[in-house]
Amino acid sequence: MNIYDQSEPRYVISVAARMVGVHVQTLRYYERAGLVKPSRSEGNTRFYSTRDVAHILRIRSLIDDLGVNLAGVEVIMRMSEHMGEMQREIEVIKEELARLAGGGEDEADATPSDDIATRKRR
Repeated sequence: MNIYDQSEPRYVISVAARMVGVHVQTLRYYERAGLVKPSRSEGNTRFYSTRDVAHILRIRSLIDDLGVNLAGVEVIMRMSEHMGEMQREIEVIKEELARLAGGGEDEADATPSDDIATRKRR
């Protein structure tokens, strides 16, 4: 059991701002720009998770170290997320291909995903 969930909201905005070295208004601006989405309490207080803080640190690195503007940061973050999704899909396909190559299934037992994998190999 993992007692430390990185997605659990745990830091109020002032603590999160201090952790990443920015002003509270900067975090509010990032939220308005859609770069970060902190959780909200019933009283509408923002709470940032460890994952949110790491995400903000990446944003700061792109801006400070590479000189990327906020529009560029948004594009880079979206592309990075998409690439991660694609990498996970590739891993699933590799596992399926390995299973098919080692399993020697009959075509009658093949699933539709097997047909796709077979066509891609040709």
